[in-house]
Amino acid sequence: MRQGQSLVLTPQLLQAIKLLQLSSVELAAFVDEELERNPMLERDAEGPGTAQPDNFGESTGEEAASDDTPGEWAREALETSAAAIESNLGTEISNSFDADRPLTAAEMAPAPSEANLSADSWTGAGAGAGGGGAGGEAPNLEAYVAAQVSLHEHLGRQLAEAGLARSERLIGEIIIDLIDANGYFSGDCAEVADRLGVAGARVAAILKTVQSFDPPGVGARDLAECLALQLAELDRLDPAMQSMLDHLPLLAKRDFAALRKLCGVDEEDIAEMVAEIRALDPKPGRAFDTAPTQSVVPDVYVRAAADGSWLIDLNSDALPRVLINQTYAARVSKSAKNDADRSFVANCLQTANWLTKSLEQRARTILKVASEIVRQQDGFLALGVEHLRPLNLKTIADAIGMHESTVSRVTSNKYMMTPRGLFELKYFFSASIAASAGGEGHSAETVRYKIKQMIDTEDRRDVLSDDAIVLRLKDINIDIARR
Repeated sequence: MRQGQSLVLTPQLLQAIKLLQLSSVELAAFVDEELERNPMLERDAEGPGTAQPDNFGESTGEEAASDDTPGEWAREALETSAAAIESNLGTEISNSFDADRPLTAAEMAPAPSEANLSADSWTGAGAGAGGGGAGGEAPNLEAYVAAQVSLHEHLGRQLAEAGLARSERLIGEIIIDLIDANGYFSGDCAEVADRLGVAGARVAAILKTVQSFDPPGVGARDLAECLALQLAELDRLDPAMQSMLDHLPLLAKRDFAALRKLCGVDEEDIAEMVAEIRALDPKPGRAFDTAPTQSVVPDVYVRAAADGSWLIDLNSDALPRVLINQTYAARVSKSAKNDADRSFVANCLQTANWLTKSLEQRARTILKVASEIVRQQDGFLALGVEHLRPLNLKTIADAIGMHESTVSRVTSNKYMMTPRGLFELKYFFSASIAASAGGEGHSAETVRYKIKQMIDTEDRRDVLSDDAIVLRLKDINIDIARR
């Protein structure tokens, strides 16, 4: 027997390490999975104007009374709404409106400004800078972005408009489901016919119909058929072109002499035929396989203070907020009847506690690392890229009392919004290039910026050589090799 010490990475510690290196989008997806898996967790939906009761499904007498009798806030809201209606419509709202009284002709006539109302006055979509929708908020531009249409949806719409019988549409839907992302039919007509109990010729006929859909070449079973469908759409599928499509391996080998003999054309014609084939799309389905662009969400905001210092704030929108439902946990614990149920509840509660602590620790670590980066790169934030200092992970780790691997995980896939733009945290770390006259080195990013400035301002008739660039850099105290 012997005694010894060792470092054991518990599942909770591994989870905390994993959360450090996740981006905001990946973290949100991870938290969503945990919310579905763990009944003890709930999303913190509390925000301005919302109240969360302590006990689920229970209400006090005061709440019921407040629902029956409008308070001062309700009267203020009604007055504000009336003022807004009067301002937008140019009409006057009567305080003593009688529903049974018939309207006069003057009341039924539209107001001068009401006749020219547009959709913008209701939705706020046409508001100018600083304007917006209700409450002065800017309109949600994402609501006006066209939805992405998949290849199967695009083909399904054309199938519905093809005028086919119901049974033929069913065959067409099966065929469309077997078309891959590149636009090729990956199934077999005989297998589809056996599955549906119809003749193979009928399936082949419906496949021909699908192959006539947009985009040209969709539904082909191989590359030659895909190119043939596109050439037929352009009315260029003659016997010579078909012969070339039958011998695509020779075209891949660029054996033009053999192709001229097989196609029976001269050298000029073969060059035109090759140019036409190169203009075709070998994967017609790729145009619909476009993943939506994910915008970068900053994790940290940096802004200048009045006294010349910098204020660093975490982006609360990028931090998932979860809570432990203690009330539900207490109720379930009391109703647990056997050891298995009690163990499940205990494990869920422990996992929920660890997750909330890990998220809090992650936020504190990101803020600590970002604050030190801002302190080290104060010159860059104030004066620009020419004042970016050389920085490595060890410098930050020593300053905040953490390990380099922790700093590396924190700076991965994290972004900082500064007055000079949005930058990844990794951007602020760069190698050091020695100064020619001694002293503090220069950041590699700064040197690249200076070289780019020289190239952008050089005379196009007298281009700078590498040696000339090296000499100019030495004049500004940068010692760099010619290579």
